Amino acid sequence: LDGLITRRSGVRSSPSQQMKSVGNSLTDFLIVMFTVYVLYSKSFEKIYIGYTSDLSQRLLSHNELSKKGWTIKFRPWIVVHTEIFETKAEAMLREKQLKTAKGREWVWSIISKA
Repeated sequence: LDGLITRRSGVRSSPSQQMKSVGNSLTDFLIVMFTVYVLYSKSFEKIYIGYTSDLSQRLLSHNELSKKGWTIKFRPWIVVHTEIFETKAEAMLREKQLKTAKGREWVWSIISKA
């Protein structure tokens, strides 16, 4: 599995993290799900496309915590689209698709409809 697998015993995770249980009561595991997300800065008419295993923490980073990087110049950001994937590889592939000219065109069509 490409996703991070962690034994359930004593593991704490944020409630916003996308996870699913696999197994039976003796061998329960948590598989971290990956979220492809699109952020939109209404103030600057900018979009940002990325993926993460913890969307709420990543959004906090984009909007408040980061001290450097492209996204700090265009705050605040709002989430306008998400897609959930079981593996990091799948999320990375979808992120790459959305970053193409056709993908960005599709993203802007979603924003214009909202």
